[in-house]
Amino acid sequence: MPLPTLKDQRVVVIGGSSGIGFAVAECAMAEGARVVIGSSSADKVDAAVARLGQGASGSAVDVREEASVAAFFERVGEIDHLVFTAGDWGRHLAPSPIDRLSASLATEGLKVRFFGPLLCIQRAQARLSPNGSITLTDGLLAHHPQKGAPLSAALGGAIEHLARGLAADLAPIRVNAVCPGLILTEHVVTQWPAEMIRVATERQPLPRAGDPAEVAQAYLYLMRGGYTTGQVIIVDGGAMLV
Repeated sequence: MPLPTLKDQRVVVIGGSSGIGFAVAECAMAEGARVVIGSSSADKVDAAVARLGQGASGSAVDVREEASVAAFFERVGEIDHLVFTAGDWGRHLAPSPIDRLSASLATEGLKVRFFGPLLCIQRAQARLSPNGSITLTDGLLAHHPQKGAPLSAALGGAIEHLARGLAADLAPIRVNAVCPGLILTEHVVTQWPAEMIRVATERQPLPRAGDPAEVAQAYLYLMRGGYTTGQVIIVDGGAMLV
């Protein structure tokens, strides 16, 4: 049996203009995939497509708005794989005790990271190859909750259960999730002091933050892995062990 490959596969990466999403797009293209990226900023999409080069395309999409998502997938057409890495860094992710967590703040947190993938999956489902896949993204707080961050932990857990539920509901389309640890995305590099990164990772078996290209390999496996569905791959440098 030939080894699975992404050559000539059509891959949509929502959140693909930067960070983990861009790394997934870049690595998929290195295997011969044709990649379409979506992000909230048209300027960032254009810049990312230019960096990716021939074989890449993309357009702006607001995953909080159903009409925007519908228009995006109408432009995209038929696809083989959908990857969702989009996230926001709003007030809902700032440490906050439960007695200060308002319903409106919690709802704001759900818009991009939970309802965003739901809207995209609704619109992409009919366009996906029967042998295709959907890969979602959560975070290590789902497994290592921290004081002051109950909403972040809940959002991560919700994504993992959504992936499992959809794997049963949408079969034979495969649905999985990737759970990254601390990854050196543009946001982390610009917002986290080097000492904070060192302290956060020094007790791990691999005592460093990860590179986006390293975690991208988990997404590539889940796109290629035709016998894997309903699973969560943790890429954390061993942080779950400490």
